Amino acid sequence: MNMDMKTAVITGVNGQDGSYLSELLLAKGYRVVGLKRRTSTINTGRIDHLMPNPNFVMRYYDLHDASCINRTFDEFRPDEVYNLAAQSHVAVSFELPEYTSDGICRGTLNLLEAVRRVSPSHECRYYQASSSEMYGDSLPTEETGFNEKSPLCPVSPYAVAKVYAHHMTQTYRKAYGIHASCGILFNHESPRRGETFVTRKITMAAAKIRHGLQKELRLGNLDARRDWGHAKDYVEAMWLMLQQPKGDDYIVATGQTHSIREFLDEVFAYADLGDWKQYVRFDARFLRANEVPFLLGDSTKARQTLGWRPKYDMRKLAQSMYRSDQAMIASAQVAY
Repeated sequence: MNMDMKTAVITGVNGQDGSYLSELLLAKGYRVVGLKRRTSTINTGRIDHLMPNPNFVMRYYDLHDASCINRTFDEFRPDEVYNLAAQSHVAVSFELPEYTSDGICRGTLNLLEAVRRVSPSHECRYYQASSSEMYGDSLPTEETGFNEKSPLCPVSPYAVAKVYAHHMTQTYRKAYGIHASCGILFNHESPRRGETFVTRKITMAAAKIRHGLQKELRLGNLDARRDWGHAKDYVEAMWLMLQQPKGDDYIVATGQTHSIREFLDEVFAYADLGDWKQYVRFDARFLRANEVPFLLGDSTKARQTLGWRPKYDMRKLAQSMYRSDQAMIASAQVAY
């Protein structure tokens, strides 16, 4: 192994963000150690193309098992750690509050302790995936949206757990001098987004309707507004945070907010399906117990300090996701 090669550990490597971040780091000459939770089903589709790369290593782990994490750190001596693992579906967190909270809270603490243990002899920089959901149902005081100093008001088990992890990362940074950064990422999507998330649910439904495989789409609240960006853009911001002289907190967002109705408008128009209202049906099952009505991020600090800029807006993102799903459905029909 090249001793000058940096090593990065990524938890949740098989997720949307983990796969894009792995690609970015490998392209920069890193060795990537991807940590994946052991399951009875194969769910490595997002990272299968990385397996032949000699600089990519996958390991099974459990964030609840501190000894497992410590062994991984002892074996690979990481220069950078990106904590992306979480049960991240907000609605599901109401159904599985203990599982969601325990994984995020205890998992983050175990990782921070591992970083603290190795840092005296080998500086290990840590990235914590914080979330815009932490702002909850509070409203920003400025038209530019929430910033790093805006009050946190979580309204879901997922968001409450993320606030804990966010504050714990800040605590370890201050108490132990760890190079630890929190990326407060607003909604970021891609063709690799899970199909239960509303954006991917919409683009996949439009593709299936286009091919005659689906007749209607059932959704809940269409008025919620989100600041949507592309995951590929946002993982670049993660990396940039750990290249700074010291750790800090950064908002990562496009600075534009759109309703789910607007996302529907863009996808169905691009798919040439006409008015989406002829296909969409309201279903109360998809309403959250507590709704977050409005999210808009002010990424001025990230733009000025990191030199980061988003390349995708909502329109470009929605079209990209639809094209990917349309191509996948078309390919499956040809294969069949």
